[in-house]
Amino acid sequence: MNSTLQNVKTITKRELAAYFTSPVAYVFIVIFLLLCGFFTFFVGGFFERGQAALGAPFFNWHPWFYLFLVPAVGMRLWAEERRVGTLELLLTMPITPWQAIAGKFLASWLFLGLALALTFPVVITVNYLGNPDNGVIFAAYVGSWLMAGAYLAISCMTSAMTRAQVVSFILSVVICLFLILCGFDPVIQLLEGVVGARVVEFVASFSFMTHFAGFQKGVLDSRDWIFFLSVIAFCLFATSVILRGHRAG
Repeated sequence: MNSTLQNVKTITKRELAAYFTSPVAYVFIVIFLLLCGFFTFFVGGFFERGQAALGAPFFNWHPWFYLFLVPAVGMRLWAEERRVGTLELLLTMPITPWQAIAGKFLASWLFLGLALALTFPVVITVNYLGNPDNGVIFAAYVGSWLMAGAYLAISCMTSAMTRAQVVSFILSVVICLFLILCGFDPVIQLLEGVVGARVVEFVASFSFMTHFAGFQKGVLDSRDWIFFLSVIAFCLFATSVILRGHRAG
């Protein structure tokens, strides 16, 4: 057990350090922070609402930001290893594929958590202007980070499928877009006119929007936790199956 954790920790540290030795991390963080600030204060109507709350003007945009930014981070996880021919070397080292997958995923997820934490000036601003419910804000941050992890796990899976990072990016964007739109209000209203309410409810239950909505309200529902963690677990399992196939081949 100790050796397993040590291997995962070593890979996580190596991958996390690799982000900050290239411009990728800094470009991602700057773009993410600029988007959050612009859409919150200028597009989301933060000041026009006259409320000390971050739900609609800030967190409502996160699923859409992650749709493109997270696949941009995750597309290189395995595609780059395959492109430069280091995947076989990595899998022949004294570590298991699961340790490599967990280490790479945790490094990227921690990086996304850091980018999310750097939006703290928005929280300070809303507390300066009013008296918001910081418990609700904290719950929404937790939900946002879990949702980012689900996006990332999908990107990790698509990255293992191909050595072309662009193909991995497109595949993950398409999958994530489906998981957003199946719970998007206009899509739900359209489906309600075509199929029954139970079918609509079933389809919407797979949506990131549906499960993120609870966190935005400050509700830490176990069903929402389980949904995001299940998506992460399933996609990482699928990644291990894909990598084992490459190894066997």
